[in-house]
Amino acid sequence: MSDESDLEYAGFWIRVGASLIDALLLLAITIPLAWLLVGPSYWNDTSFFKGGFGFVLDYLMPFALTLAFWLSYQATPGKMAITAKIVDARTGRAPSIVQYLVRYFGYILAALPFFVGIIWVAFDRRKQGWHDKLAGTVVIRPKRNGAEKVVFSGR
Repeated sequence: MSDESDLEYAGFWIRVGASLIDALLLLAITIPLAWLLVGPSYWNDTSFFKGGFGFVLDYLMPFALTLAFWLSYQATPGKMAITAKIVDARTGRAPSIVQYLVRYFGYILAALPFFVGIIWVAFDRRKQGWHDKLAGTVVIRPKRNGAEKVVFSGR
């Protein structure tokens, strides 16, 4: 992605679409793994912590895959499908690993009060959710119809 004038902030609905793509891809990986390694009983267990394999499948694998994609591409497959990238909100460059970690765990804070911090993207001028604000990131993509000009103050 090049010049700021060629960019727009990725809004709420397009990011919802990207999240759905990511969720479907993650399910395409986890469902067969759970079926092969545990069997149908995996879905009958309603506990928060399902043992070692459950921890890896439910928490560690999504974290590791997300972080790996962010570090490699500045995007998950869903964001790549919509040609969006996560960037440092001040410079427009790739976020640091600390920013990515804050962003990932910031999703928990953003989702806890009825997803208000996620829905915030729909109303924020720069389309930042609480996880973006905490991490100092924005999600941008090539300009289509964005009303708000992308500006990086640290350049």
